[in-house]
Amino acid sequence: MSLASCLVFPDFTPRPHLVVAAAAPHEKLVARAAERLGAPVPCEEWTVRDLAEHMMTWTPVLAGSGRRTPPAAGTPKAEGDWVATLDAGRDDMVAVWSDPSAWEGTTTMTASELPASMVGTMVLCELVLHAWDLSRGLGEKVTWDDAVLAEMLEAMQQMAPLGRGSAFGDEVPVPDDAALLDRVVAVAGRDPAWRP
Repeated sequence: MSLASCLVFPDFTPRPHLVVAAAAPHEKLVARAAERLGAPVPCEEWTVRDLAEHMMTWTPVLAGSGRRTPPAAGTPKAEGDWVATLDAGRDDMVAVWSDPSAWEGTTTMTASELPASMVGTMVLCELVLHAWDLSRGLGEKVTWDDAVLAEMLEAMQQMAPLGRGSAFGDEVPVPDDAALLDRVVAVAGRDPAWRP
């Protein structure tokens, strides 16, 4: 019996149109990350290196999941020409999940069968949150259009409760009039005011 048949998941809205926009800041941030691998990031006790290696691990898994053939997660290191490796992997993942067909039916990540729209939403959340994480660790500014962030807030409000205590921390309170990006990261358990 599959995990998907045992658990009830929300009906995630397919959002292939957001994938390119969500990924847009990454190329610049990852290039900058190569110069600051030891800098802290908002993920507890992680550095830029840890975050880069996390992205290098899961980017090919998420891309493969969109194709219905995810590889086993590896243990890549931020060594050698890792920036080019991560950039190529991200471009592949973005291309896969920008195709509406990737969001249909079910797929797998490692051994678990999941709704494809849920995995696609994970992709969006990873792209936005990790760009924000990098931007804070590197002291860079990151922005997305409000239209993108409004949809991301809805997606995060669906996704975050499923991963509390693992992928996401407890929601951080923010004012009702907080900026959209602050609300997105707060739902994910990040403190929008975090600084190194």
